Amino acid sequence: MMSKNFKSGFVSIIGRPNVGKSTLLNQVVGQKVAIMSDKPQTTRNKIHGVYTTENSQIVFLDTPGIHKPQSKLGDYMMKVAESTFREVDAILFLVDVVEGIGGGDRYIIDQLHEVKTPVILVLNKIDQVHPETLLPVIEKYSKLYDFAEIIPISARNGNNVNTLLEQTMKYLWEGPQYYPADQITDHPEQFVCAELIREKILHLTREEIPHSIAVAIEDMKVEPNGIVHISAIIFVERDSQKGIIIGKKGDLLKEIGKRARHDIESLLGSKTFLELWVKVQKDWRNHERVLRELGFRND
Repeated sequence: MMSKNFKSGFVSIIGRPNVGKSTLLNQVVGQKVAIMSDKPQTTRNKIHGVYTTENSQIVFLDTPGIHKPQSKLGDYMMKVAESTFREVDAILFLVDVVEGIGGGDRYIIDQLHEVKTPVILVLNKIDQVHPETLLPVIEKYSKLYDFAEIIPISARNGNNVNTLLEQTMKYLWEGPQYYPADQITDHPEQFVCAELIREKILHLTREEIPHSIAVAIEDMKVEPNGIVHISAIIFVERDSQKGIIIGKKGDLLKEIGKRARHDIESLLGSKTFLELWVKVQKDWRNHERVLRELGFRND
């Protein structure tokens, strides 16, 4: 039963690529809803994660890492990230304390000066540095922006994440429970399954492949025996990339399928038959029609 003074709201997680935004979202909701990779620009859409307690509900938006776009897909990703500044009750600005302040962080801070939303500076990866190194980092950031809060965490280990959640709730208003208490994302299962397949490709490939792929679920149905049958297409931009994804005697594609099926079965709680196809769609990142079909829409 919802409490009388229930608070709810929307919180955006922003930061330059590869600072741990998806790791934090997954840590908060307790399950993988956003894919993780050591490669920049892994997140392409606003991923909504839902955190619910007896007294509150936070809907988190894990945005694409903010960077200088180099394609229509890049333009889309930046519009998505920057539009959330004005849509939310609070912003979590995640930074990497290991790498220190960089040009990407300064660029984001310049954007933040244009908004009135409370911004919480989240110093991530504190498990990788000595505590004494944090104070100079905090001082540098404090000179650049008047943050509502400054909270050090380790998204990977969960250190201080509860404190971050408690402090974030201070910026929510009394409001409705938008999602059922047991719901952790508003994305359909097909979207998460496609993202899990893409994650495995990111883990298993190198060089130009990561940014040249997209995954679409063609068909997803439950067979009479309870097995979920999923058919997915992996889009690449060139024939040479198709050969890399398939691998020698189809070995790499089999490994992608094996790893993805493991995560998908955990997500769905059902045995899964996963069928993967690879299709060349030349320069798909700059074709608006293809981007729309793959779910990248400005609206």
